[in-house]
Amino acid sequence: MSKPEKTPLDVVHQNAIHVETIQKEQRTQKLYTEFNINPYKKLHVLTDKPTVGGEEMEAVEDHSFIQAHHHAWLEPTRKYPHPQTESQEIGWFSKPLIISDRSDRRLSFPRQNTEITKYMDAAWRLKEQTRNLS
Repeated sequence: MSKPEKTPLDVVHQNAIHVETIQKEQRTQKLYTEFNINPYKKLHVLTDKPTVGGEEMEAVEDHSFIQAHHHAWLEPTRKYPHPQTESQEIGWFSKPLIISDRSDRRLSFPRQNTEITKYMDAAWRLKEQTRNLS
């Protein structure tokens, strides 16, 4: 059993499919008439050429944009009162529970070297140096 061959679509059918596709796109399309600079991207300001003369232009500041730009660059713990995602929950509270005290021997375990560890450190260092020289 062989499959029946499909007849190629003529221009009228192709045009009908195209019109239907455009109508579907226009149903969900939103027209944005207000333009704002994205506060999450770095702002690069270009200056005029040094040879251009004329009157100095006064800069008009948009305080709401500046505030949104500064808010976008804050770290998440200063932006939001609680974590927004599951990944942010880890490390959200970064302050230590207790203040570390180096003089407290119960919680502080500094590195200690004995005679044998000092000797082996020197031996391994010498071994690495001789290996690198040859």
